[in-house]
Amino acid sequence: MAKKEYRDKVIIKQRMLGVFGILFLLFFGLVCRLSYLMIVKSGEYKNIATAQWTNEVKIDARRGKILDRNGHELAVSANVYRVDLDMNTLRKTKDKNNISYEDIAVKLADAIDMEKDEIIKILNKKLPNGLPMGSATLKRRIEKEEADKVRNLKIRGVIVSPDTKRYYPNGNFLAHVLGHTRSDGKGLTGVELKYNKYLAGIPGVKISETDIKKQELPYTISEYTKPVPGNDIILTIEDMIQHFCEKAAEQALIDNKAKAVTIIAMNPQNGEILGMANKPDYNPNSPWEEGISFGELQKKWRNRAVSDTFEPGSIFKVITGAAAMSEKVIDEDSYTITCHGGKKIGRRTLHCWNWRKGGHGTEKFVDIFKNSCNVGFMDLGERLGAERLNKYIKAFGFGQKTGIDLPGEARGIVKKTENISETDLATISFGQTNTVTCIQYLAALNTIANGGVWIRPHVMKEIVHYDENNEKIIDKKFENNGKKRIADEDVMARLRGYLEKVVSEGGGGKAAVEGYNIGGKTGTAQKVVNGRYASGKYIASFAGIAPVSANKKPKITLLISIDEPDPSNYYGGQIAAPVAKQVFTDIFNYLALKENNIDSMVQNVVIPEVRGLKKSEAIKVLQKSKLNYKIDGKGEYIVDITPKPGYSVEEGRKIQLYTGTSKNYNKEVAVPNLKGYNKEKAEKLLKNLGIKAKIIGKGVVNEQSIGSGQKINRDTTTIVLKLKEIGD
Repeated sequence: MAKKEYRDKVIIKQRMLGVFGILFLLFFGLVCRLSYLMIVKSGEYKNIATAQWTNEVKIDARRGKILDRNGHELAVSANVYRVDLDMNTLRKTKDKNNISYEDIAVKLADAIDMEKDEIIKILNKKLPNGLPMGSATLKRRIEKEEADKVRNLKIRGVIVSPDTKRYYPNGNFLAHVLGHTRSDGKGLTGVELKYNKYLAGIPGVKISETDIKKQELPYTISEYTKPVPGNDIILTIEDMIQHFCEKAAEQALIDNKAKAVTIIAMNPQNGEILGMANKPDYNPNSPWEEGISFGELQKKWRNRAVSDTFEPGSIFKVITGAAAMSEKVIDEDSYTITCHGGKKIGRRTLHCWNWRKGGHGTEKFVDIFKNSCNVGFMDLGERLGAERLNKYIKAFGFGQKTGIDLPGEARGIVKKTENISETDLATISFGQTNTVTCIQYLAALNTIANGGVWIRPHVMKEIVHYDENNEKIIDKKFENNGKKRIADEDVMARLRGYLEKVVSEGGGGKAAVEGYNIGGKTGTAQKVVNGRYASGKYIASFAGIAPVSANKKPKITLLISIDEPDPSNYYGGQIAAPVAKQVFTDIFNYLALKENNIDSMVQNVVIPEVRGLKKSEAIKVLQKSKLNYKIDGKGEYIVDITPKPGYSVEEGRKIQLYTGTSKNYNKEVAVPNLKGYNKEKAEKLLKNLGIKAKIIGKGVVNEQSIGSGQKINRDTTTIVLKLKEIGD
């Protein structure tokens, strides 16, 4: 009996332990589950719970403005509205009122000018896991009239709230630099993309407690985080200079029946871009054009000044010249070469641009620039050799990005030194084989203009915001200028002198602006299409620097590029140089009128003939020419003048006038420098000085029988002017 009783107690104890173990495991599992829910999943479930009894509305920040250097608005954000859908509330509204999504879509389509099917598609949209959407955006950036129509529908779950819309008040103006934004307000191209993080600002949030019907509860405290407006971007662009570039580019596009035209104006002393125009362009207010593929749209939006590469042609000769001068492979004063129209390289003969006329004959160093002689520059390339020439090509920034603060920049192509053949060396020296971008080339030209310092080009001047007192606070200035000295200052000064001769006496004559010293170089390059030079397809260009004088720093550099002009007239000297003249003239006039301008550009003036005039009449003539004067004597008439009429001096120069009692005076005058003048201008100037002239040929003055500065008797001497047509 005792044995059986003992066994029963053991069984009971085992059963109790088993039950206790099961209870313990259940309790332990419950604790683990609660810990998992309260610790691991707490954040997720808290968000779900919060979403059930709160309503969160994102409030977009006002996007910052984009301004030109003078504060003129180029891109602003206007106040508009957006329509969002609270899908949970909208589903309850649909069930309660016994209506369908199609009924809702019809009403909304009529209010906000959307297709009904498009709205139904949004209403039925699901999450990736197949569950219904909790919220959706129906349409953004609608005007107040449409927003009021949606509100008047009084459909619970359809939310109308403030929004912003990007607006470009000047339409196409500066389109490729400014760029545009996506439908969500983020930058897609241009400055809008590059500086998006500064322009965008920080969105605000409003969180309010709601009841089961998603109605906001009274007497509850809502959380509200105020949006922080975006910063304003102040560009280096001068809106008037940009206007001059745009106007000239549009006219050049039409006049030359060209595929495209690019014009860039810069300050070579600091790398600031003052104007950058591409034609054709687009309107950033409506960049998405119907019937055009995305690929075609991207081509329209592409900033060709930074993204398109091309063989530069003769404008590249300034780099070859700079290398030859820096390496002292020639004596600039004694150098001569004879151009018969071509040079034999290996088994090939590479021609000069005027080979059909037998070449340029015997030339000095300055002449190969003035005549843009391929033979001369092939000789310089041969003297330099591939290694030294490539050293300067890379030092001037070719084959690498400039780092300009605009998206889409291309590197261009520079052939490796070890792969340069004898023929390559010759063609590279006069601007073929390698490729460059417009901005890359102008950065290199700036180096020549400012005395040998390469500076990174840029469009951002400052990033700013305004405090509560509307005081401007500068957050950032452009400081990443990448300055580096790559050439000797004296060498660059001499090179600018040769480039001045190109405009005053050579192939760049059509860029000359009377009274101003401009340096420049023309270029004409045959385009490569599918690996071959294409017949009838060229890029005509002109690169210029102003002013070019011993006592003035250059303030403006300019690049004109005309892509695929009418093949009947495509030389850079013929079609690109006149465009440069137009832009330079506009800029000079503008800077002369503008207060506190960048060091007013001083003109050169030909001293007019005032002898034989009364003092009062002579003074008026001199003042019209912006010349000062000093009068010697008390006579009524001007009988002599120093310097003599015909000499060229800077405006503001003091001219010595001698007076007498009669109109008789010495007929001696100085012969002016007429090289680069067209027939009409030369005749007008000589007529004013009383000099007789015989003119031979067509084009611009290439030779004059009596050198500038020589004194002649105007009544007994005739000057012979020989004109020639301009090519490259």
